[in-house]
Amino acid sequence: MTGRVVLVTGAARGIGAATVSALVAGGDRVVAVDELSSVTRLADGGEQVVAHVADVRDRAALGTAVDLALETWGRLDAAVAAAAVIAGGRPLWETPEQDLDLLWDVDVKGVWNTAAVAVPAMLAGPDPSGARFVAVASAAGHHGLHHLAAYNLAKHAVIGLVKGLAADLVGTGATACAVSPGSTRTPMLEATAELYGLDDVDAFADNQLIRRILDPAEVAATIAFCCSRDAAVLNGSVVHADGGFAP
Repeated sequence: MTGRVVLVTGAARGIGAATVSALVAGGDRVVAVDELSSVTRLADGGEQVVAHVADVRDRAALGTAVDLALETWGRLDAAVAAAAVIAGGRPLWETPEQDLDLLWDVDVKGVWNTAAVAVPAMLAGPDPSGARFVAVASAAGHHGLHHLAAYNLAKHAVIGLVKGLAADLVGTGATACAVSPGSTRTPMLEATAELYGLDDVDAFADNQLIRRILDPAEVAATIAFCCSRDAAVLNGSVVHADGGFAP
């Protein structure tokens, strides 16, 4: 097998799970990481996926996932930080501090932790100039969304993190970029609908010029390309895989 080796967090469902499927379909091998034990199902029936249950807030546990890639396939070529949560539904001044803490710890520090353990392994591998780090941001990283100030903050921070990481990688050939999805048919979008008191996620289609909700596989196809050696020119960039998001 000649595919690349990729670590994906948030792999149990939504965009993360779709990314695992896209990478496997392209011949890559994947360490699928999630705090949900259901992530182990991704490893059923194939040699291209190994699963690891870990919380992205736990850097040591993420380090174990990197070790798993090295022990299983002898290398790590790319990492996708897709794990995230959402919280909100109130104006900033009424948002509980616990919401901000949760979003910062998972959505921002989780990406930081993933980069901190994955990048050194990629740079020490057989193809450091082909190493790719991809963070899943959000349209919320570019717009101010109603009653989601803490989530806006977190996703803006993810974009800043990626730009800083890209600068730190100067001279290595390795790159970092972010992918910002729009409203995508995932459990997170269902949770967002609940925050807004909506019964149907399709109401969010009006916020996208494409006038429909995105499928996770569409976003995953973009992420999979960003993991490839061909994506070097996206270094420090944000790819707007959002269907023309216009709130």
